[in-house]
Amino acid sequence: MTEPFIRPYRVADRADVAEICVRTAAAGGDARGIYSSDLLMPDVYALPYLDHSPDLAWVVEHEGRATGYIIGVADTPAFVDWWAREWTPGFVARHSGPGPATGRNPAYTEAQLVHDGADPERMVRGLRHGELTTHPAHLHIDLLPVLQRRGLGSRLIDTLRGALAERGVPGVHLGYAAENTAARLFYDRYGFTELPSSTPQAPLLGIATT
Repeated sequence: MTEPFIRPYRVADRADVAEICVRTAAAGGDARGIYSSDLLMPDVYALPYLDHSPDLAWVVEHEGRATGYIIGVADTPAFVDWWAREWTPGFVARHSGPGPATGRNPAYTEAQLVHDGADPERMVRGLRHGELTTHPAHLHIDLLPVLQRRGLGSRLIDTLRGALAERGVPGVHLGYAAENTAARLFYDRYGFTELPSSTPQAPLLGIATT
């Protein structure tokens, strides 16, 4: 059995990235079947990143498939502008409103998820205190359970931070579901710290690239 390894994202990985996203979207757990379409979550939290910044995306390949990833953008305000111009029209066409109820009743409702997909300003609305100057980049990282607790998350973040540092980007931030306590423990161990705009309901962490 070959060991998992990190490599740059390829277009052929797109479906795997979407699957990883939905399988880790319920506060780190499997969100398949929670919403009317399993493509809704990736359409908000993964696929636009691949279209905008494929050069800031890496996957963990394991047994011939991508089973983890890190994706990011170097300039969040510029990404917000691109999203409004290039992503929102197609997103609204695909997801004009919540689909049929699944009976799962997630706390993050389908109506909220659909709204967020058409509202890129949410990515900058809560940031204050100069955080977009000190930490202009942001990221998403997800690993399937088979790859967790093997050091791959740290290596993925190392890879992205190095690429951002080469571009002169001073820092990167991220948000996560407050109930995902395992993620918070990982981020704390890695060295992320709370940014001034962080709240208990919407945690916001940041780290310098060097």
